[in-house]
Amino acid sequence: MPKIVDPTERRKAVADAVFRVVAHEGVESASLRRVAAEAGLAIGSVRHYFGSHAELLSFALAELDSRVTDRVLRHLAEFFPDSGAAPPRVPGSHAERILLELLPLDEPRFEESAVWLAFTTAARSRPELAELAVRPLTGVRSLVHRVLSAMAGAGVLHGATGDLERETDRLAALLDGLALAAVVDPDRRDPDAMRAVLRLHLASLTGSAQPSH
Repeated sequence: MPKIVDPTERRKAVADAVFRVVAHEGVESASLRRVAAEAGLAIGSVRHYFGSHAELLSFALAELDSRVTDRVLRHLAEFFPDSGAAPPRVPGSHAERILLELLPLDEPRFEESAVWLAFTTAARSRPELAELAVRPLTGVRSLVHRVLSAMAGAGVLHGATGDLERETDRLAALLDGLALAAVVDPDRRDPDAMRAVLRLHLASLTGSAQPSH
């Protein structure tokens, strides 16, 4: 009997191949033929699911955004299970655990950051990728706003300015900057250092940062 192929799983496997190619060789190297070879498939199999190079890249970028979003939402459901209000535990530490999902602390998340950066750069000259490339940035800001709103509702943002929108922009920029630095400069790819920077920033918002000497 012929092997039954799950179309959803096959498309995700092809997306994984796109990620590997893009992370190591760049977006322009992710041709249908190159991706098929990386996935161990005939090029006809890839063309069966993706009619063009642009369609392949668009799907891969949407899949990347979906995977990160789903992972973060699982953390949100665990720590903010109801309306978004923080549970009666330590909101700052919970916020840290959620936001750390956005940083390249291990190889899979490093690859995600590298792929996102490659797509963001490519989107400057490829209009079909522009909207999808911006989506992760919007998602990061939305997540940060939700976390800070929950912390504000719990009354722990003692060190914040009270301007939630500005604090959201500031924290989102910090996360984006840490991820960018880790991808561009491997010498700065230090998970402990990234954790420490995020922890210090959150401590400054809650008023628990240690004074400098």
